[in-house]
This record gives sequence, structure tokens and C-alpha cells, in this order.
Amino acid sequence: MKFLKKFLKWLLIIVVLLVATLYITDTDYLIKAVRTIYMKGHTTAYLEDYKHFDNATIANATPQPWPNHKNYNSVKATDALQNINKSNGTIAYVIIKNDSIWFENYYDGFGEDSKSNSFSMAKSYVSGLMFKAIEEGYIKSLDQPVGDFFPEFSEGLAAKMTVGDLSSMASGTNWDEAYYSPFSITTRAYFDDDLEKVILGLKVVEQPGTKWKYASGDTQLLAMVIEKATGKKLYNYLSESFWKPLGSENSTLWQVDSDDHDLVKAYCCIASNAKDFARFGKLFKDHGKWNGKQILDSTHVAKMVTPRFAESPQYGYGWWLKDAGDKRFFMMRGHLGQYVIVEPDDNVIIVRLGHSKGAGDAVASFTNDISVYIDEAYKMMAQ
Repeated sequence: MKFLKKFLKWLLIIVVLLVATLYITDTDYLIKAVRTIYMKGHTTAYLEDYKHFDNATIANATPQPWPNHKNYNSVKATDALQNINKSNGTIAYVIIKNDSIWFENYYDGFGEDSKSNSFSMAKSYVSGLMFKAIEEGYIKSLDQPVGDFFPEFSEGLAAKMTVGDLSSMASGTNWDEAYYSPFSITTRAYFDDDLEKVILGLKVVEQPGTKWKYASGDTQLLAMVIEKATGKKLYNYLSESFWKPLGSENSTLWQVDSDDHDLVKAYCCIASNAKDFARFGKLFKDHGKWNGKQILDSTHVAKMVTPRFAESPQYGYGWWLKDAGDKRFFMMRGHLGQYVIVEPDDNVIIVRLGHSKGAGDAVASFTNDISVYIDEAYKMMAQ
């Protein structure tokens, strides 16, 4: 009994010293990381982690349900699709053909209205909001300096960084896109309760606007610029600009750093469902029109789904781009294999949400699962 008391005493001292060290070294965000992720058996962000963070609501208006195709669910998933859905933990797989639900299936206890984390698919919305802000006169153009909004970026190389550089991920900052390191800025940004402070600490170390480097910090800074330019919270601006006009069937949530600071994690973390995510893909497929109304200028849509740099044909302004044979796809992508994949010439949208994308590089390349989800969808539609 004496030994146990002594052990507990020293354990308490160690814990207190550890916590104190985290605060002294400004790494106390790790406490939140341990509580919300690691103690729940995960090594990275996961689909329903939004339940353990502060969130803001993205309101919807009058729902516009997707119609079912005349051949709705008339074809079964191929063996290859069933296998990858099982191995990668798919929770939703939807094929939309000619603006109608041609095939849909849900797994692992999730349904058509279940919320799950968008991860980096949110980046496409943020770039869309930037172009919307340009159309509405809040932002002058893609060439407007970021320093006009945040003086922290108004000297040296940083003075050359533009809002267009942020959208196309060519900022030249020292952001490190490392998901699994507890000490990376990516991890800090996910758990810190003052996200603006984290982002304003970035340094521009390379010439902006010269090359693409995937950096979630670019999208976060872009969101801060949009809020500063419009005077609106980003979740409200998304609601009025896209979520309501596109007839989303469900209101949704966007994670914020804390209730006190109320800044969205703009590079990720919209909790919604497959068919509401698909609406943004349809808007871009239809050159910015929805039910005959121009929601986003068609020239801006075209700009977003065109590579900015010839050396990086896989990325435009907030959208990923992939050619496969004679087909040209553009897509929204998220960390664990969240996809809204669009082939405008075929009038096809493929949505996949799930727990994993399988093996492969999470950032700089297209993982093999994407080709499987595309190929098997086309095999099904050919039957």
C-alpha cells in the first residue's frame, strides 16, 4: 500500500511536469490531440472526429433532392469495387449520371444523410468562395497582395504573395504538410485553439507564384483573407453563396478552432454527406450554373479546373485534375479517400467517402484507389 501511494505520488508529479512543459514550450495543443484522437485509438484525424471539436453550422434552405435515374441501382457493384470498398472502409459510394442518382450504397452503419469529415475537399469550397468574393467586389483580383489584408505579409518575399497564389498553392511559405508527426505545423493547426496565430507565424521562404507545393496553410490563410475582405464568417459565406443556392438537403457543420476565436479549419473539416458534397461537383460540371441560374462565373469555373503550372498539371485553383485516356476528370479530394470526381463530357459524378484510401502518398500523387473507383463505375455503367 505504501509503495502504491509513492508510485501514484510520483506519477502525479510526472504528469504535472509534463503538462507544464507542454505549456512552457507552446505545445499544449498536444493535450487536445491526445484527448480527441490518440486516446480514441486513432493515429490521425478520422471521419467522425467533428463530434469532439467545436463546430459552426452551415445552414441550408429549401432542399432540392436528387432525382433517381430510371435505372437506379439496377446494376450491382463489381467484384473489384466490392473488394476495395471492404478493404479501404468505404462508407458511401454514389454514381450520378445525367444529374440523377444512378447507383448508391452505404456501409459500416452510415446512411445517405450521415455526416462525415470532408477533410481537404473543403479546399475546393474555399477557392470557390475566393472567386465569389472577386465577383462581388470584395477582392480586387487574383493578383491582389495578401499583405493588403494582413500586414504580416507585406515585406520582402511575402509582399509578392497574392490571393491567387494561395488558391493555387504557390505561396512559397515554410508550411510542412506532415499529417502523422505530432510536432508538425499541420498537427498544430488541427488542434490549436488559436489558428490565426499559427498561420500568421508562417514565413515566405521561396518566390511566390512560381511553383506548386501542396500546403493546407495556403487555404487557411486564404480563408482568413476572405473573412477580412467580406466581413463575413466563412461558414455563413459558404451557406449564402453555395450551400443554400445548391439546394443542399441537410445543414452541415464546419469545425472551428475554438468557440472563442471562431475561425473555421478552412483546409478541411466540413461534416456532410455524399449527395450534398456532390452538388459542388455538379455546379462545376455545369460551368457554374444551377437550375439555369449563374451561381459562379463560368470563366472562374474554367480557371479553377485548369492547371496553373505546366509542371504541375494535377492541380488548378482548389481542384485536382486527372486525365485518363480520352477522359478528363476534375475532383475534390480528402485525406482518407474522400472524393467528388467529375467527368463533364460524360455527365458523370462519382462520390466516395471512407476510412482509408489504402497505400500510397497522401499528398503529391494520385493513389491507386482513385483509378479503381473510376474504372469500376464505368464498367458498371457499361453493363
